Amino acid sequence: MSEDADTTRIDQLEFQNPVTRYPSIEPPPQRQDEPGLAAKMTPSADIGEFSYTGTGRLGRRKALVTGGDSGIGAAVAVAFAREGADVAITYLPAEERDAQEVLRIVAESGRKAIALPGDLSDGSFCREVVNLAAEQLGGLDILVNNAGKQVAVDSLEQLTDSQVEQTFQTNILAMFRTSRAALAHMQPGSTIINTTSVEAYQPSPILVDYASTKAAINNFTKSLGHQLASRGIRVNAVAPGPIWTPLQPSSGQPPEELPEFGHSTPLGRAGQPTELAPAYVFLASPESSYVVGATVHVNGGMPTP
Repeated sequence: MSEDADTTRIDQLEFQNPVTRYPSIEPPPQRQDEPGLAAKMTPSADIGEFSYTGTGRLGRRKALVTGGDSGIGAAVAVAFAREGADVAITYLPAEERDAQEVLRIVAESGRKAIALPGDLSDGSFCREVVNLAAEQLGGLDILVNNAGKQVAVDSLEQLTDSQVEQTFQTNILAMFRTSRAALAHMQPGSTIINTTSVEAYQPSPILVDYASTKAAINNFTKSLGHQLASRGIRVNAVAPGPIWTPLQPSSGQPPEELPEFGHSTPLGRAGQPTELAPAYVFLASPESSYVVGATVHVNGGMPTP
């Protein structure tokens, strides 16, 4: 990752054309077994190692990022560290290779980096991992519920009960569990940020279960945000569009469609994970103190309600 030619060295704060900030990639047809590794993607995804420059917006904060080993979660972990936060990440044991790269970047940014491998579809792990993060970080005031499962299936007849259950366990039920556990540690000023998707608004016919969970996350965010506002704990969400992450080549999209991935957006290209990070930083920082129950759309211009 550190020598990858696909990553940009241009500071994210530098004035630049969003159409050409990154090339319109045409990934070759490829397939990985779930959960997929960033290290095996062609081209690789950019998580901001060389381009994200912090401005001290999250100094002394303690953050837990689920699914922080690659993709959007990795970019968020890097950005939070560059902004001054200590960071713990959850990931599946099979994703250890990617996780170690992210932890390296966090540590080299001068912040505490905590590895918490495990499976969020296990309810007991959801509760345990939050407590472990708070213990090892010395507190917890930011929870990013980002881990997700996405597997494309052509028809409802082919969509098994097992896949539906696994998708719901990982994508939405885990959020109930981690958020509930986090409240025991959070003080006024803390934040919960959930990753939803443009699929909640423009659902693909091959992602019925995934899109359903993302719509549920939207309502979970708004309802919980309303419930916790009087306690000074803000809950918001980020809705990515087509972002080049390991979800896509590990059954998230049909391999033959990958060369055109993201080309239909108004910007004409897929987004890179690092382009999501500033939205999470904004929602985690005191700058967004009057933002509650909101969804920030980062989708290259795709229309949403």
